[in-house]
Amino acid sequence: MHRKYFIVGFILLLLTVATVAANKLHAGVALAVFIALLIATLKGSLVASFFMHLVSERKAVLVLLVSTLFLFIVMMGLILIGRFDVYEGLQHVP
Repeated sequence: MHRKYFIVGFILLLLTVATVAANKLHAGVALAVFIALLIATLKGSLVASFFMHLVSERKAVLVLLVSTLFLFIVMMGLILIGRFDVYEGLQHVP
């Protein structure tokens, strides 16, 4: 039972090292942010799945989690759409 947590902890440690190594790659800002967010998503998923015991939860909890994630993505999309919605006569603020 405890072996699973040590393995997940070790994977989290490796992903932390990967985050630092990705910072050393002199890639563009967009690529660096994408890599960092990808690694952070993997780490967050591991923590939520194993240490918060979402792997063994009922389907109702997982449906709530997925619906929350979906609504978060929709809200972020609305913010991005609104960023480009500039009325005529107004200047766009970068």
